[in-house]
Amino acid sequence: MRVLVTGVTGFLGGRLASAIAARHVVRGFVRDPARWTHRPPEAEIAAGTMTDAGSLRTAARGCDAIVHAAGLVKSWAKDRGEFDRINVDGLRLVLDTARETGARVIYTSSFIALGPTDGAVFDETTPHAGTAPHNDYERTKRLADGVAREAAASGLPIVRLYPGIVYGPGALTAGNHLVGSLLLHARGKLPGMLGPGDRRMSLAFVDDVSRGFVTALERAPSGSAYVLGGDNRTLADVFAIFHARTGILPPKRRIPYWAGRLVGRFQRLRAELTGKEPELTDEVVRIYAHEWAYSSARAQRDLAYTITPLEDGIAKTVAWLRDRGELRR
Repeated sequence: MRVLVTGVTGFLGGRLASAIAARHVVRGFVRDPARWTHRPPEAEIAAGTMTDAGSLRTAARGCDAIVHAAGLVKSWAKDRGEFDRINVDGLRLVLDTARETGARVIYTSSFIALGPTDGAVFDETTPHAGTAPHNDYERTKRLADGVAREAAASGLPIVRLYPGIVYGPGALTAGNHLVGSLLLHARGKLPGMLGPGDRRMSLAFVDDVSRGFVTALERAPSGSAYVLGGDNRTLADVFAIFHARTGILPPKRRIPYWAGRLVGRFQRLRAELTGKEPELTDEVVRIYAHEWAYSSARAQRDLAYTITPLEDGIAKTVAWLRDRGELRR
């Protein structure tokens, strides 16, 4: 099978390309080929952007499937329309290309498109509660999810996958923000833990998610959807496990949500004036105040999806960071 993979320079997209390349021919769709630094040896390259229909159509020629992992994964952008152009219009271009070429689509949605779970555990079938989106990333991922659902209803061969908060070895981009936060904490640059640290989140180890994508590519029925999540654990759990593996104590300071929103609003307004990306926004603080807990039972049943316990996932991540020289031994 020849598979076009978008987003290969990102954290998850890069790991997906490597996992798929172990079993199939991968063609990476990338703006700048030089940025695909971990390209599998036999992988093909197709240059282009998610806003250029022609380059995408050319890249998909001869491909049996498109694994669409490209997206704008940020908390803020000076041009808000960039979220719409990449996350929503980019998916529409992929779907149009699939219709023209006959390729199957494996779409990378996100847990955030399913909505906050607060006190419950959702899956891919749970109706969205209707809460307003907290930022442009959530807004556009929800819109894109609607586009993908409509495509599935029309008979397009598409599979929707909803990864949890993916973490682990790989590119230290915004898509790997949990590991980035642990590194900031290890270097004494994390101001503190946001809130009491008691909100559950679906923490998905990247190797589990990558294997889930490969299995979905090979055998998930068209029109199906799966959460590819992990342990539903809290930030307090994350820092406690990190402490057990590294000896680095959890953050002493707890930053109340109201204080985080105040600082985040100031940084967001300053960013809108200066164009400098904020470290925190009030919108992100509101996301952290919710729970995002999901069940992967359907994927475990249909795709033999496995979940690495958080303790093991963080242990593997710490070992990788030490091998890279990012953490002391």
